[in-house]
Amino acid sequence: MLFEPFRIKNVAFANRVLRSSLGGRMAYYDGTVSPAFVHFEKRFADGGVAAIISPTISINQKRMSPLEYPSLHDDRFVKPLRHAVNEIRAGSDCRYIVQLGDTGGHSHTSIKPQIEDRISASSFFDVLYGYHNRSIKMSEEDIEAVVTDFANAARRVAEAGCDGVEITASKGYIIHQFLNPVTNRRTDKYGGSVEKRFQLLQEVVQRVRQEVGDGFLFGIRLSAKDFNWLPINIRIPWPPVIWPPRHYFIGNDLPETTYYAKRLEQLGVDYLHIDSGFGFPNPKGSPGDFPDEGLHIFVNATSYLSGKATARAAVYNLVPRPIRKAVFGFGWRFKPAANADFAAAMRRVVGIPIIANGGFQDRSVIDGALSDGKCDMVAIARPLIANPDLLKQFEKGLERPENPCSFCTLCCSHTAVFPLGCYDERRFESREDMLNQVIALCSPQAPFALTGKRLDNDHAETDL
Repeated sequence: MLFEPFRIKNVAFANRVLRSSLGGRMAYYDGTVSPAFVHFEKRFADGGVAAIISPTISINQKRMSPLEYPSLHDDRFVKPLRHAVNEIRAGSDCRYIVQLGDTGGHSHTSIKPQIEDRISASSFFDVLYGYHNRSIKMSEEDIEAVVTDFANAARRVAEAGCDGVEITASKGYIIHQFLNPVTNRRTDKYGGSVEKRFQLLQEVVQRVRQEVGDGFLFGIRLSAKDFNWLPINIRIPWPPVIWPPRHYFIGNDLPETTYYAKRLEQLGVDYLHIDSGFGFPNPKGSPGDFPDEGLHIFVNATSYLSGKATARAAVYNLVPRPIRKAVFGFGWRFKPAANADFAAAMRRVVGIPIIANGGFQDRSVIDGALSDGKCDMVAIARPLIANPDLLKQFEKGLERPENPCSFCTLCCSHTAVFPLGCYDERRFESREDMLNQVIALCSPQAPFALTGKRLDNDHAETDL
């Protein structure tokens, strides 16, 4: 079933596998896509995926986090993106969908601290996500500005000739901060009840649809369950959570998120892309090992940004690695098709297509989720970094790739500081081979192949 074609609205997909959103430092410092961006994305298009969902592209000039990620906060980005997408799709049947997002109070990095990285639904202190000591409550004028940012960026996606747009209401980003009852303690029309917490997303959907038109493919990435207690975290909202306590430990669960799904269908959204968890990375959205090494690098790289960031790095440096992995890594484990059952729950209440994300690598797992009717398509990220030719290996009859992804999650935790690639040294003959692969993924002129082989002047592989 994996290789069966599928259609969502007026967009035809050659098979049922999408490359999920992969963020990486592949743009210029101002947010313009670069040749490295094209080089990286085209590998997956040529590898046979039906569509690529872009990195989460920022919509606000002040919150371009991390640096060197693409942005669409201005019309000047349209032409470079159009050229890039045309090159990525050239010679393949691959579609290109742009994912838009705003990190809000979970902004990871900045050259210098700035107040714009603090805005959120309410004031809260979060140990693991974001760099400020606490977020600040947005005014209604701030909220209107965010809605306008999403609408304008979506218009630019359509003007760039992309095949669709996806808004992330997941990952702990700004829309998710409004949906989550812990981070949204408002008492106005944007907070309190389930319906009011949905208000920001409703306004974003209405304005985006107005900008892109009824015929343009438009999807939402939605977290099916927040799992506020994972990973081990201290998240202190203001006003505090008194009742019900499940809001603090769970956040939204299926009763709330299936309500969101039905509302999104009523508003004219064309598909839902389902994951789970709150914050990025998290053990439910990125099922696998706790990425201790990558997070150690990240917290030290950002330690100068605030008192919280300094303390976070100090604790990480002082606590021995085995204890860090045992405490902070609580809840991190691999589960095949981790969110397929959540996708199935959504599919039971809506009639629009459902994409499932998380834990897909073995062909039987992918085919099983599809044939069991749990989802209509699957989105894959880390296993495709490890093997951009994953689908071609399936076509040869393999059940899983010869050198599979270990789901170590290091790629997710390294990407805010280093180029995107596979950082699991166990998959390579040497550290040099691993580093060569990272360079080859991102650099158009790199003299290396993904296998760690050096290329000669005729672009043939030779032993290092």
